Amino acid sequence: MKPMNEEHLAVLRRHMVEMIAIHTDLASEELGKTTLDKRVMAAMSRIPRHLFVPASVAPYAYQDMPLPIGFDKTISQPFIVALMTDLLAPQPHEAVLEIGTGLGYQTAILAELAGQVWSVEIIEEFANHAEALLRGLGLSNVGIRVGDGSRGWSEHAPFDKILVTVAAERTPPALLKQLKPGGRLVLPLGSEQAQFLTVIGKDAAGQLETKQFIPVRFSRLETA
Repeated sequence: MKPMNEEHLAVLRRHMVEMIAIHTDLASEELGKTTLDKRVMAAMSRIPRHLFVPASVAPYAYQDMPLPIGFDKTISQPFIVALMTDLLAPQPHEAVLEIGTGLGYQTAILAELAGQVWSVEIIEEFANHAEALLRGLGLSNVGIRVGDGSRGWSEHAPFDKILVTVAAERTPPALLKQLKPGGRLVLPLGSEQAQFLTVIGKDAAGQLETKQFIPVRFSRLETA
């Protein structure tokens, strides 16, 4: 059988986005909305997810499921990527901090929507691979460093938005400190047995407001 070409892959990406739309509608009671932001859905339809997974699982890249990427880690299910991005609501003028680069798929989605993305990854091999992939796609508004994500990236703080793609039992204090007043932080929060996708807003006075959405299952935040 001959390999898939770009036209085939584009069809599969459109199908993936359609499945995200269906999943969103089915979860509308928990989410309080029936659709996700059109900008987010457009970014999901543009970024080639098959490039951000190992070749062995690339044929499954556009199915709505997580996939293994090595080091006992996974790339998140497309619906979850889209939902977390929608809840974060990154804007073209904003600086976003991402904790947990992985191979860079979520980073690429953020780079399509935000002004600048700073991403921290604890696994050096992932960080190097992601940097090369993002550069190859022409996404020049991304900076990646290897390090402990719980400490954030103080040199570039404060951030308009922060997205954490690994789970924590409590929000790392450094991340809350590095979030601008009026900013928003999205992360999976809770124990290994019970995690919820959580949005934390910081008002102009620095007060925090927390809202939980759907149950999720993410690998744990590693610290150095």
